[in-house]
Amino acid sequence: MKSAHSPRSGWYTLRHRGFALFIVMRILSNFATQIVAVAVGWQIYDLSRNPADLGLVGLFQFAPALLLGLVAGAASDRFNRRAIGAVCLLVESVVALTILLLTATGAVSVAIIFMLLVLFGVARAFFNPASGSLLPNLVPKEDLSNAIALGTSAWQIGTVAGPAIGGILYGISAETAYGTAFAFFLAAAILIALIRKPSQKNVPEPPSWASLMGGITFIRRQRVVLGAIALDLFAVLLGGAVALLPAFARDVLDVGPWGLGLLRSASGLGSLAMGLYLTTRPIRDHSGLIMLAAAGAFGVFTVVFGLSGLAWLSILMLFLMGAMDMVSVNIRETLIQLWTPDWLRGRVNAVSMLFIGASNELGAFRAGMVAALIGVVPAVVVGGLGTVAIAGLWVRLFPELRRIRALTAPEHPA
Repeated sequence: MKSAHSPRSGWYTLRHRGFALFIVMRILSNFATQIVAVAVGWQIYDLSRNPADLGLVGLFQFAPALLLGLVAGAASDRFNRRAIGAVCLLVESVVALTILLLTATGAVSVAIIFMLLVLFGVARAFFNPASGSLLPNLVPKEDLSNAIALGTSAWQIGTVAGPAIGGILYGISAETAYGTAFAFFLAAAILIALIRKPSQKNVPEPPSWASLMGGITFIRRQRVVLGAIALDLFAVLLGGAVALLPAFARDVLDVGPWGLGLLRSASGLGSLAMGLYLTTRPIRDHSGLIMLAAAGAFGVFTVVFGLSGLAWLSILMLFLMGAMDMVSVNIRETLIQLWTPDWLRGRVNAVSMLFIGASNELGAFRAGMVAALIGVVPAVVVGGLGTVAIAGLWVRLFPELRRIRALTAPEHPA
């Protein structure tokens, strides 16, 4: 017989009206984000023909999160998370609409798009910790693991299908792509506004530097949370191979652009499949060990991918890498949400997302630099072995994480 706090499985969590609205909002907002990313990339390259400008697209969107992450986290703990999310989505819709109008009138330029992307990045910097901290307020604790699996799967739907749809829409016209993104952002803003205001514990201290740094202080003291976040940081930093996929498609596997599309989608499909599986088969025991094993398996599959010269095997390895990453993400996010007090969730989520964003950016940089020195295949193999080593090291460095069994709140919360 299930206890009152054992994880539920299946689609039960969608019976919570607020969470169901949240899921649809997340799908629409991520679709819109992916459409904008594809459209902006194509448009900027059409305007400048300068590959360096493509790198600046990511920088202008990530920089606001780097500079404002702690402030955004503190805001989501002090103010209404639902309202912050709605305002941010409205700002993103305005950005999409502005680029649409500028494009239609012929007044668009690379410099103007970059300025709008900074505004877009500011909105994302505040939206991510607010929406991430809102999710646990929408479901009971026993449904949280299932809710995170569904929420991450919803995000992956946009990640997998969004770029392809964005490319098709931009092929029709740039205005069609931006118009669709505008409509999706606006619909997402309406959906999050329709969520009934959930209970939220506000910050029990006045604004101060110590309060602003509360997320970092908490993570440093809570070794379970620290171990979970740091494991993901180093695993992605060392094992990320996505940045090198064009080189593998062209020089190693010789599969051309269509093969690159399959390679890029394989990891997302693996994540989506595992996310859907975890909604019906939630992890009920030995969660810490499973998380560490998933990180180690991610490294092993990365090594096999690096050594593979067969397209089908490489695609399979990327699929399995995505699946193992989803296992780790599901456990990590559930632990962070359960072990963090509600009044600190915004700041802790902001730090976690900042680390994840930094690891993705730095991981791509590391992969590129190492590949330039020793070649793309050795770079991926060395990175995968490094991830395996990190998983083994974490077993010794974080015994508290290794001993975590059920995904439940701690007996003595902070």
